[in-house]
Amino acid sequence: MHYGTVTRILGIFLMLFSITLVPPLCLAWFSQDSGWIAFSWSLLITALTGFSLWFPLRKQKEPLRTRDAFLLIVLFWFTLSIFGALPFILSPVPNLSFTNAVFETMSGLTTTGATILPGFDYLPHPIKLFHQQLQFFGGMGILILAIAILPTLRVGGLQLYQSEIPGPAKDTQLTPRITQTAKALWYIYVGLTLLCILTYWACGMKFFDALGEAFSTVSTGGFSMHDDSFAHYHSSLINTVACVFMILGSTNFSLHFLAVRQRSLKNYWRDSEFRAFLFFLLVSSLITTVVLLSYQIYEDPKIAIYRAFFNAISIGTNTGFLTAPFQSWPSFLPILFMLTGMVGGCAGSTSGGIKIIRVLVLYRQGLREVKRLIHPTAILPLKLGDRVLSDALTQAVWGYVAVFFTLFIMLIVVLMGVGLDFDSAVGAIVACLANLGVGIGDVADNFVSLNSPTKWILIVTMLGGRLEIFTLLLLFTPSFWRK
Repeated sequence: MHYGTVTRILGIFLMLFSITLVPPLCLAWFSQDSGWIAFSWSLLITALTGFSLWFPLRKQKEPLRTRDAFLLIVLFWFTLSIFGALPFILSPVPNLSFTNAVFETMSGLTTTGATILPGFDYLPHPIKLFHQQLQFFGGMGILILAIAILPTLRVGGLQLYQSEIPGPAKDTQLTPRITQTAKALWYIYVGLTLLCILTYWACGMKFFDALGEAFSTVSTGGFSMHDDSFAHYHSSLINTVACVFMILGSTNFSLHFLAVRQRSLKNYWRDSEFRAFLFFLLVSSLITTVVLLSYQIYEDPKIAIYRAFFNAISIGTNTGFLTAPFQSWPSFLPILFMLTGMVGGCAGSTSGGIKIIRVLVLYRQGLREVKRLIHPTAILPLKLGDRVLSDALTQAVWGYVAVFFTLFIMLIVVLMGVGLDFDSAVGAIVACLANLGVGIGDVADNFVSLNSPTKWILIVTMLGGRLEIFTLLLLFTPSFWRK
């Protein structure tokens, strides 16, 4: 293990992260908000800590190995959550405790969207901007940005890239060089975000709201600029725009890359995962619509349809925006939304959850086993579109899903052991392990009522969900630390 290399690169990451404090600091300064002092201290502490970690080891040139990369990634997310919590702690408003500040920061960086900040409408604009920025930088992964712009990370960059990109097929690169791939991802991500900002603004949002909501929409983070989320805008046009960009954020970014490079949309429909994703959202939306109309929850059928589709798409894309409290909807709808939130979007997107491609692989594997009962000696390759899936990939999918649900059950038991009822425990674990952000029970509105031990369990759970579990679990295996 090259601890010097890990420490040096961690210092670089901290210095890079300190730059993200400049926009809210400038906003606080020009708006004469007293929070500029908190942001100044936060920037200074973060930058000096990063410099002190990097400077003594700046001449070391050891390559970053795979084990080093796993350790670096986990340290990076925890360290960033601690230093990113400083503005929330030092600012006069909201003046959070250490636990609450780390929870909010980890939730933003992992694009979970679980919050302990009631009264968000009344927060100062600099804090709001920083709050939304966390999702933007966490959505595509700050490590991917670092790979794109820092030449010092070109050695070992592939390990970082593979650990950051969600989904089972982590060996796919858009370009021959990993730095070019990282840059391509960020160009597309920033481009979509800018387009979302301008579209929201054109639809009637204030520019500051459009900026913050776009950061949250494309990153599928779920933090909204208002306490009542997208119900605040009372606009079917804005809701439609949000649905479009939530779907784009939850789509594999390699498809966006191919669409731009080839100037064609054909690859979207050719992709079996994307087709399944749209079908998944459509079915969920239609079921929700039928139930709401059947129970006559809303007098106007149009309102029922609008709210059914928006909330189903928001939960299905793992974003978590709401226009109505689905937790109080009748029948099985709250449970249906929790299940769709666990599945999430496509691999290689900003969405969390198990991912549609894994569900597809399990479905095809199930069909193949049924066919084997009828034709025991037949050779039945497992295919997804035109691609034949290897046994190693299939085993990886089975392994991930097995570990996901094992942890899911264990964590529910743990949360019930620290005082939560069953519904609240299920809601909290779905919200954090799948990076969904919204839950049921006591965490339907926010997570502020939870005690500190529960919040720390959920902090680790959010990170595990963001890193797709195995990266975090590796650090708890004795073989990882052996020479």
